[in-house]
Amino acid sequence: MDSITNNLIRNALNENRTYLLEPEAKMICIEYGIPVPGFRVAKSESEATSAAKELGFPVVLKIVSQDVIHKSDVGGVVVGPKTIDEVKAAFELIMANVKKNKPDARIDGILVSAMAPSSTEVIVGSIKDPQFGPALMFGLGGIFVELLKDVSFRVAPITENDAMEMITEIKAFPILKGYRNYPAVDLKALSDLLLKVSRLVTEHQEISELDLNPTILYSDGLQVVDARIILTK
Repeated sequence: MDSITNNLIRNALNENRTYLLEPEAKMICIEYGIPVPGFRVAKSESEATSAAKELGFPVVLKIVSQDVIHKSDVGGVVVGPKTIDEVKAAFELIMANVKKNKPDARIDGILVSAMAPSSTEVIVGSIKDPQFGPALMFGLGGIFVELLKDVSFRVAPITENDAMEMITEIKAFPILKGYRNYPAVDLKALSDLLLKVSRLVTEHQEISELDLNPTILYSDGLQVVDARIILTK
């Protein structure tokens, strides 16, 4: 039987898209047991407010459009509405921003997502090497990955030992064990995430790039806040 992942990848490629929309990428995460905050795609203001009430405040709203890859650049993201009125205002603002900055964009809706509590951020990714195939990447997220270039790599598929080595060999590993204002994180959940991503990119060779950034780590579990998947034809 076809999986959700197979169908989403096939549909995107049939539409000549080489990337998945964020809701599609997150549906694939869910199928592979990767935790993401609850979300709904709203086509109208009333659907957005209903989704926010169902998911619980505060929420995040993001444009969903196959013509908008970098959502923030067109004013397509509003973080933190805490009331129905704020959700309505955010919906209207995003729609107005996108129509102004990208007038020809096809709009599929607005993603309404529960807001994950802040904590230690990491990045988990994959890139397909022409010679070795999918390779996994792990590092601290946010400014750390850009400033320090402190990341580890392994060719997929990886083992549990490989996953723990990836985690412990970055220079910033002491932060994950608990350091000053940073609480100790759930290393088992992080290792499991790396293994699930390894399985995903190994089983679906059409994936040329995958980015789970930020992934927010807690003392118990984790949440993948943003997921990006690029395909190759």
